[in-house]
Amino acid sequence: MTDERPWLAAYPEGVPADIAEPARALTANLDGAVARFPDRVALDFLGAATTYAQLGDQVARAAEALRALGVGPGDRVALILPNCPQHVVAFYAVLRLGAIAVEHNPLYTADELAHQLADHGARVAICWDKVAATVAATAERTEVVTIVGVDLTAALPLLKRLALRLPVARARQTRAEMSGTLPGGALSWEALVAGAPPIAASVEGPGAGDTALLQYTGGTSGTPKGAILTHRNLAANAEQSRVWVPGLRDGGETFYAVLPLFHAYGLTLCLTTAVQIAATIVLLPRFDAGMVLDAAKRRPPTFFPGVPPMYDRLAAAARERGTDLTSIRYSFSGAMPLPPKTVETWEALTGGLLIEGYGMTETSPITVGNPMSQRRRIGSIGVPYPSTRVRIADRDDPARDMPPGEPGELLIQGPQVFSGYWNMPEETERVLLPGGWIRTGDVAVMSEDGFLSIVDRVKELIITGGFNVYPSEVEDVLREHPHVADAAVVGLPSERTGEEVVAVVVAAEGASVDAEATLRWARERLSGYKAPRRLELVDELPRSQIGKVLRREVRERLLASP
Repeated sequence: MTDERPWLAAYPEGVPADIAEPARALTANLDGAVARFPDRVALDFLGAATTYAQLGDQVARAAEALRALGVGPGDRVALILPNCPQHVVAFYAVLRLGAIAVEHNPLYTADELAHQLADHGARVAICWDKVAATVAATAERTEVVTIVGVDLTAALPLLKRLALRLPVARARQTRAEMSGTLPGGALSWEALVAGAPPIAASVEGPGAGDTALLQYTGGTSGTPKGAILTHRNLAANAEQSRVWVPGLRDGGETFYAVLPLFHAYGLTLCLTTAVQIAATIVLLPRFDAGMVLDAAKRRPPTFFPGVPPMYDRLAAAARERGTDLTSIRYSFSGAMPLPPKTVETWEALTGGLLIEGYGMTETSPITVGNPMSQRRRIGSIGVPYPSTRVRIADRDDPARDMPPGEPGELLIQGPQVFSGYWNMPEETERVLLPGGWIRTGDVAVMSEDGFLSIVDRVKELIITGGFNVYPSEVEDVLREHPHVADAAVVGLPSERTGEEVVAVVVAAEGASVDAEATLRWARERLSGYKAPRRLELVDELPRSQIGKVLRREVRERLLASP
């Protein structure tokens, strides 16, 4: 019997067609790294180093501290943190208990957080102390009873912590940017973990089939919902990502975590895959080209996952400063199309490879990648990962496959595909087909030799700077403005972020809309990346026969206007 996977011919030597299905929980990867490379630096946070032995000890103490708070198997624990050592520790501590980590963007407003917190029902939230007050503001609408605040400055090197105490303006500003005041009743993460003993080995941990993570996404409809990802899903995608780059060395790589760990893409490559191979993870609380280049001098990167604008900005800054980035052998780009010019510039600078891949939250998230070799095909998203099958199906009849070269909806099957949405069986049934196939909502074309290209997005998602923006969410906010009767939100091309959020609004009867004032109003109610960058006023919005706003037509009109 022949293997009906033409893309296998594109695999570099050493990349297997299939992986073994994970039989243990994701926490076993950390245990293995601690046992094999105890003295290897696991985390670097602005110069402060944590070895794998120290990381394992901190996770064990944090797990016991959370257990003392009543956290147990199946409980949801909200993580609302930027990239920092405490984020890594909290994630694995929650999983060690058999509880479920729920990742949230710390830039969310109280309303945005309240919806998700209420949906999954977490009683404990571990959050950056700067946003603890925002979490507390959701109390009447959620089940959160315990807020644990994380002070980022506590993870800094000693000299930097001491410098922040100096009575000078710069120290005060940096201190204010990194930490905040906890509301009454909130607990200190640092005190909680420091005072806890390591969890006893007799406390049973999770199994491979248990739920590890709820990752919120708009999926294919735009309504935020929690994708249920098991330990097996996450461990499989970590293994698939590891074998995709056969040159990776256990205990010998340095991954740069500039992608947020609360995002599925950053979590898989910068947290689970990196820990599996006992890599050093250089954590940066936000992307800043200067901060990255400073870190590169101290601890040169070897693997750099990112999004296209990051590579463009880093390349320009590195040329300007004369920083050597030739230590970077592998770079992986996702979340938005990768321009050929970006590839050319980055590879000339580093001497390494920059490839593009594809995924979605519901698939842990990576399913497709370009070969990490000269077989890669610039302009394509690549070929399916090991143990991953894909189909290009008729959009109206997913049981019918389209021939090579013909567009259709991309369907995916593999061990990384989620088990459904949290408390949303109808939404689950809508996207999961018999046999474990997921409908991505993306229109793609497959070549004769198995390379895939994305043609269009059925779901009208806006991807700006690597973050997903769902037009309906922004439109709902704009319609709350007293001077706005209706709104349509679309994404327009942007060299800086891939796409920018643009709103078109209809004024309420008898009212006038001040564009700048309305944009400021929206920014107060939406996370920065979701807020529109431009606002246009029109007399009416184009609609279909059933009254649905035609966003595609809105976008085409904006692109055609001078």
